[in-house]
Amino acid sequence: MKVTVDSKKGLKTTLKVFLDKKAVEEKIEDRLTELSKTINLKGFRPGKVPVDVLKRQFGKAVYGEVLEKILRETSSKAIEEKKIKVAGQPKLDIKSYGEGKDLSYTLEIDELPKIKLNPIDKINYTEYEIEITENEVNKKIKEISNNQSNFKDKAENELAQKGDLVVFDYEATVDQKKFEGGSGKNTQLVLGKNLFIEGFDKQLEGVKKNQSKEVSVKLPTNYPTKEIANKNAIFQCKILNVKKNYPVIINDEFAKNLGAKDLKDLNQLVSKQIQSQYKVSLEMVSKNDILNKLEKMHDIDLPQNLIDQELAIISQGIKKEDLEKGKKDREKIAKKRIKLGLLLNEFGEKNNLKVNEGEIQNEIQKQIQSMPAQQKQVMEYYKNNPSAVASLRGSLYEEKIINLIKQKTKVTKKKITTKEAEDILKEKNNIEETKKTKKTDKSKTIKKKVRKK
Repeated sequence: MKVTVDSKKGLKTTLKVFLDKKAVEEKIEDRLTELSKTINLKGFRPGKVPVDVLKRQFGKAVYGEVLEKILRETSSKAIEEKKIKVAGQPKLDIKSYGEGKDLSYTLEIDELPKIKLNPIDKINYTEYEIEITENEVNKKIKEISNNQSNFKDKAENELAQKGDLVVFDYEATVDQKKFEGGSGKNTQLVLGKNLFIEGFDKQLEGVKKNQSKEVSVKLPTNYPTKEIANKNAIFQCKILNVKKNYPVIINDEFAKNLGAKDLKDLNQLVSKQIQSQYKVSLEMVSKNDILNKLEKMHDIDLPQNLIDQELAIISQGIKKEDLEKGKKDREKIAKKRIKLGLLLNEFGEKNNLKVNEGEIQNEIQKQIQSMPAQQKQVMEYYKNNPSAVASLRGSLYEEKIINLIKQKTKVTKKKITTKEAEDILKEKNNIEETKKTKKTDKSKTIKKKVRKK
């Protein structure tokens, strides 16, 4: 095989590949010899069909099969020989081929640019730490306590009010006839929440323990029994108990009921919970800051085919007549994503970063632990979706790269209040919204592409 560079313009390289007819014929003979050992033909013993007979009968089909294999193998070797990093699928153009002829073809290749990483030690990013005040913790614990039920029996003669829990039995009829699902025992209803049938709660206000109460309501249109849907129903209710919801006392016992050791421990847990609510979002702000600075400090020529591919992804869902609207903005986004993907990948390769199978399995286990009820579904998802595993590998690879970049850059640690955190995130969201308005509404967000390791 002979490989020469036919032309080179920018990131486009054309290779000329030549394979003499003798080498092609040898591969055909090898394939025919393989077939002779397995194929059955009338008049010949199994595995004893002469090669020349197979050639006369199956020569064209074998040549086509061998040619496809030769093109696949030699094109890969040609690219490897010239040490070309390919961006996208090369275009292959056969110039000469056929039985008894030399094989020659060209490969038009879009190359990945050669990237020279600039020193990143001067990049400075901010790492935020939320300072949680005692007042914020107390406010959060108060919210938790307000959502806790503390129902206690009312006196027998006390009337039910909005917010009280009423316990009752009932028998219901429609047109004086009982119906399926029209009875209940020890039914509990918190008045005012309107969780039963529209208007039912209101009619129980003012009842007391051991009282009988007739409630008339219209059954909903979506009632399971279609024959009585939207009809008036009479509920004969026997009030068993009326309970009032008293404020929960915030003390050590309250804390223990929530899984804490005591009230002091609960305060610490709530403080950490509030911090964690902001942590991921603020880490993303820091990450985007690093990436923006990394992108701005590098000039890279980008292959047009990658730009076109990324632009097509971003433009998914946009109507044909709207494709020209905001195209320049989408191209800008596409270029930035490709550029960052190339930079991150180069950084990962230079530092020999890889993601092993153990790390992938650990991440899957984390997902399983976060969704214990869906363990089987999660495992099946990754088992049956190689693309999902590849995506997970890519995310872990990118995370490794970002973490290493952070180690090599300068960090300014800043303590901020929750109000300042809200302002930072609000500003970030406003920027994102501004970007979106420059694009079409149906433009889809995708992750930066990093070559999977």
